[in-house]
Amino acid sequence: MTDPQGRLTLWMIEIFAAIAETRAISGAAKRVGASASAVSQQLSKLEAGVGAVLVDRAARPLRLTPAGETFLRRAQTILDEAALARSELLGPDLSHLTRVRLGMIEDFDADVTPRLLTDMAGDLQSCQFLLETGASHRLLSGLGERALDMVVAADTAAPAEGLEMHPLLAEPFIAVVPLEHGSPVCAAPEALRALPFIQYTQRHHMGRQIAAHLARQNFVLSSRFEMDSYHAILSMVAAGAGWSILTPLGLLRAHRFEARVGVIALPMAPLGRAVSLWARRGALGDMPQQTAARLRPILHELIVRPALARMPWLAPSLVVLGPDGAPEGPPTVAGDASPSGRAAGSGTEAGTAWSGAAGQGQGRRLQVP
Repeated sequence: MTDPQGRLTLWMIEIFAAIAETRAISGAAKRVGASASAVSQQLSKLEAGVGAVLVDRAARPLRLTPAGETFLRRAQTILDEAALARSELLGPDLSHLTRVRLGMIEDFDADVTPRLLTDMAGDLQSCQFLLETGASHRLLSGLGERALDMVVAADTAAPAEGLEMHPLLAEPFIAVVPLEHGSPVCAAPEALRALPFIQYTQRHHMGRQIAAHLARQNFVLSSRFEMDSYHAILSMVAAGAGWSILTPLGLLRAHRFEARVGVIALPMAPLGRAVSLWARRGALGDMPQQTAARLRPILHELIVRPALARMPWLAPSLVVLGPDGAPEGPPTVAGDASPSGRAAGSGTEAGTAWSGAAGQGQGRRLQVP
């Protein structure tokens, strides 16, 4: 079907925005789910409709012309208004939603993400779910570039202009050290300074956050290794090659090392981070709020409860956050022996083997059937 001369469609504008963001026809095609030839054709129709060349096709990567830069500002407003209109028409009933592009931090790959998608698929039976996992800064960038609709990511220092945020989880940073005869090899700051430090990569926000905190505390270390893999870091710690600073989520993700490393509180001032759900403000109606509400009991069950069963000393810092950002208690579960839902006798010392304390194995559920 050919558009009458001069008529602009939302599809053309969405494709143009994708080209502006990816600076490539192939990248825009992948983002909008169309062929490269279809994207090129729609761009040509758009340029004919507005009577101006919007993209310099000879440049590599593609570059917007002055007219394209001007049109992009209007295009973004049009797309925002279209998303808002769509969300107002949907209202609280999301059953007619046909596609959701969801970004999730890699920390949730094995347990939280499968459970969330299973629950959402049951309610949104006509919806297609497109999942992308990755580092928080990449997911938030994808959200800002309209490649994703919602993301679950750790808070960063990036501005949140035009985004809505729903708090989910707060967690502390912890020190992971080698074991000696089943106990942490050391915990004193002086002893840790003498050990090689295995740094989580500073290419990610979490690594930069750790490095900045060490600098503020004047905690000078010999950093011989820098890695972006929890498994590689914990494997080296287990082998006695050094120690590291991670989070409980990192330990849960690489749980096969849980019996081979010691976990202690930071040998300096505490440091923490928050995980939240982000979406473009108003674009999905109540869906982000509903999704956050769906996630909180999942996080209690699959993250907080198993971690506190092994390390109760994390309790003040490892918490699910309610809609207002305040700590939220666990959902009521029949048969809980205590308000926190933890089995009694699971140990209290802030310096134990990850699974070596009393109560080992209680509350563990790391895989979704």
